[in-house]
Formats: sequence, C-alpha cells, structure tokens
Amino acid sequence: MLAVTPALGAKRVPLPRPKPPALLELQSAEPEEAEAAEPQDGREETKAAKEPGPSACQLRLSNIAVIEPMPAIVGPGECGGDDLVRLDAIKLKDKSSIAMLPAGNLRCNMAEAIAIWVREDIAPSVAAEFGAPMRALDNFASYHCRGRNNIIGAKMSEHGRGNALDIRGVMLANKKVEWTDVTVSRKFREKIKSTACGRFMTVLGPGSDGYHENHIHVDLAERRNNHRMCQWDVHDPAAKTPAPEAGSEEAAEEVAAVPLPRPKPAVIAHRRRL
Repeated sequence: MLAVTPALGAKRVPLPRPKPPALLELQSAEPEEAEAAEPQDGREETKAAKEPGPSACQLRLSNIAVIEPMPAIVGPGECGGDDLVRLDAIKLKDKSSIAMLPAGNLRCNMAEAIAIWVREDIAPSVAAEFGAPMRALDNFASYHCRGRNNIIGAKMSEHGRGNALDIRGVMLANKKVEWTDVTVSRKFREKIKSTACGRFMTVLGPGSDGYHENHIHVDLAERRNNHRMCQWDVHDPAAKTPAPEAGSEEAAEEVAAVPLPRPKPAVIAHRRRL
C-alpha cells in the first residue's frame, strides 16, 4: 500500500495548458527587430527638429511676393545669416507681379522691405510717370560676401549679411529707366529718393562716395540711436552755353579775342653759284 501511493500522486499532477498561437508568434519574434525600431523613430524626430517650418516673416512675405526659402549661410568670417530667401517677384494689389531680375538672395526682413517699397511706392510712381506698368526691378547686387565697396580688408558690407540691395532702376515693357539717368524727370527721381530714404536705414547714390554713381544702394543696417544715412544727389543735365549768333556783338568779340598767328621771320635765300 505504501509503495503504490507515490505513483498515484504522480498521475494527479496537472499538465501545463497549451499557449495560444498569437502568444507563440510574439515570443518567436526576433528581439532585435523591436529594439531597432526605437532608434529609427528617434532619428525621424531629430530630422524634423532640424528642419523647422517657415518663419513668421516668410509667411507674411509669401502673401506679397514669390520667394524660395534658403538654407542658412555660415562664413567665411562675418558673412552669412539665417532666415534667407530668394526673392523672385513681387505681387501687386491687382494680382500682377513685378519680377526681380535677376532674383535676389536676401534676409527675409530685407526682402519684405523691398517688396513693400515696390508695391506701395515704386510701381504706382512708375505708372503715373510713364503711363505704362512696371515689369521688373533691375537688381545690380544682393547677397555678396565682401567688404564695403569691394575693398579687401574693409569693414564687412551689409551685402555680406544679405541685408542690402543695389538697384539700377526699373524695366517697363519696352524701355529701361535708370534712377541715375539725368534725362529722367527730376521730380520722379526725387520721389524715388524720398521713399527710399523713408524706408531704409542707408541710401547711397551719386555724390555719396564715388562708388554709387550708376546705381542706388539700400540696406537695413542697425546703428546707434537708429541713425539713418541718406546720400543721393539728384543731378540735372549739364547746362550747355548756347553758341552766339553770327553777326552779333558777342560773335564779333569772340572773333576779336582769337589770337592771330605770329608772323614768321624773314628768310633770306642765298643762291649758291654753280
């Protein structure tokens, strides 16, 4: 009787219940696969953090201009900047557009100032003066890593920060108007100068430093006490003195004032006897 009892006890031990098929599949999965998924999600989040959306300035500017955001530029030296855009065109209130030729690379706030200036001042003034719509803004220089006036070793130009634009003038459908052309209406050029000096911190043109005789420089340089610099001499055509009429007293005086040629000394010819 005592020998049989353990055998009976062994038969009564319950067997483990079979695992569900779904659980078996989870346990058989490679643990490395689950661990590899976590770093991948982290990389995607890091990439998204490095690629922020458009700035507030870019969102505003996109309503009045055609732009393309640009990556930040770093160096050399003090050159470069962030929140840069390529300004391709300015949208007018009548849904037409003014091209920037060639497109300009600028800081967003500088591009925004140019777009507002064209929309509110330049385009209406051109239409009123020439009776034709403005088609393009003649861009002479935008971002350029260099010293002032292209002088090596000079203080960094605002062009090197994307904070300046050089402009030669505007283009109409059938003609080009340069702002330093003395044959263009003085009143029109004075108006362009006045609006530029009211919107930008620096305006340089003819008479400023000898480097801006054929174009206008505008920028948003920050100075102490918000000091503005407006140096642009609006020249008139050179005055020509009219020629005096023939037979007039002035003509007679001019003739009398012309020095007569000095008489040649007498030359005594000596004939050689043959």
